[in-house]
Amino acid sequence: MARRLVLTCVAALLVALGLGGVAVYENDYRIREQRVTVTHDGRTLDGVLALPKGGRGPYGLVVFVHGDGPIDATHDTFYRPIWEALAEAGYASLSWNKPGVGGSPGDWLGQSMDDRARETEDAVAWARSRPEIDGRRIGLWGASQAGWVLPKVAAHDPAPAFVIAVSPAIAWATQGRYDLLAELSDRGASAEETAAAVRRQQVRGELMDRGASFEEFRAAVGGELDGFTPARWGFAARNHTADATADLRAVRGTPVLLLLAGQDRHVDVAETEAVYRSVLPAGSLEVRHYPDATHSLVTPDIERSEVSAVLTAVFAPRSLFADGFLADQREFVARY
Repeated sequence: MARRLVLTCVAALLVALGLGGVAVYENDYRIREQRVTVTHDGRTLDGVLALPKGGRGPYGLVVFVHGDGPIDATHDTFYRPIWEALAEAGYASLSWNKPGVGGSPGDWLGQSMDDRARETEDAVAWARSRPEIDGRRIGLWGASQAGWVLPKVAAHDPAPAFVIAVSPAIAWATQGRYDLLAELSDRGASAEETAAAVRRQQVRGELMDRGASFEEFRAAVGGELDGFTPARWGFAARNHTADATADLRAVRGTPVLLLLAGQDRHVDVAETEAVYRSVLPAGSLEVRHYPDATHSLVTPDIERSEVSAVLTAVFAPRSLFADGFLADQREFVARY
């Protein structure tokens, strides 16, 4: 019995060591990460510069613009497979902690989309001064909420070498309604629940239009806050008129790769594609569809299961994303 117990423990240890070795191997990316402090025009951002492992540079650069939420420079390691794919095409990547995240000064909920654009412009200006970066080959990468930031940055001179837009939103109001209806449908809300939620959203919009305070909002909805805090109310009120349509005109002539998920429950990708195609010249716009991917460009099975997501992130992180997602970006930037 004792011998069997010893053998069982040894076997368990070997399995653990083997799995640990797999995890270490799978998370050894072909990039060189440097912790950097981006300082420009009196503002400071704490970030990561991910360089290709090979070559001496100067490298082209992809500047990452986050979506919504308290996101750190690596997006909890989510960005690293993307950085590696871009590095294989000879590109470095630059990302930073949002204000108030990971020790960075400030509060991201206090920002407008114009603030976020200026922040990105600061990062680009900083990068142009770096000897390892080729200032003529700096492009932008942005997801979801970044759809309101990328066109604003592209309007400045010099224009980016290219833009990669991942599940970008178009108008705050229509995106919010789409997101709400999808969420209600997913949880099987009744017609009465749906009507009440839609009405509360309309009331919020009307209150924001007239500059109402959080206290006025709370009184108007009778305590049905739908997750809003004073800070979140301020953020939404500051940005609720955001609409990328007009700003996209500044992107004309810039190569754009638009990546859209077929199972997106947060952004109406049909609206996004229609607007991008109507505003941008066909010769500068490329659109890629991933039918079985969610808003984050992962599969629904991974997104629905926290256990599956963690195991995949640890043991096969490059498999988190939809087929072709990494390769399409690598091939796109390799042209510039």
